[in-house]
Amino acid sequence: MTLVFAAIALGCSLQVPVSQTVVPAEPLVEHPLPFKGRLVSGSANELPSAVAMSLSPDSPISFSYREELTHNEYHIPLAVTALDPVTYLGAPLGDYGVTAFASLSIFDGDRVLGDYTAKAFVSKSYTLYTEPTHKELEQAARSSVRQKIEEKLYRDQDRLAQAAASAR
Repeated sequence: MTLVFAAIALGCSLQVPVSQTVVPAEPLVEHPLPFKGRLVSGSANELPSAVAMSLSPDSPISFSYREELTHNEYHIPLAVTALDPVTYLGAPLGDYGVTAFASLSIFDGDRVLGDYTAKAFVSKSYTLYTEPTHKELEQAARSSVRQKIEEKLYRDQDRLAQAAASAR
């Protein structure tokens, strides 16, 4: 009987885990869109890079871009955290979050060539000793939502290029 347990224990300890190969996602290479457009609404400083690199004041194609931010907060009740010893060791007391919503529309006069929306949420916990800034969270949320819009544009760029070529 002891021999059976030893064989099982030895067999279990000799198992080699199967390694899984994780293929990283290809990094997004920023480049201009295959056509130019003018910005009719939104701020040029707040555009996804692909749109910002594709601006031209005299293009018949127009871009309309909008971002909205909302802030969220969650706090563990003070009565709980004040009595919990891990609070003083740096345990999270709650978190701050920012949700960014963005929309981009591409027009040729009254004809819509493309309409894209994206949403991103970023949150970070805070402790008794550290706290993220709202500006830091806003920048991360804006960056994330702009990247999502940009990814959608790049996936759709061939169709957009054909639609923009027919506009000229």
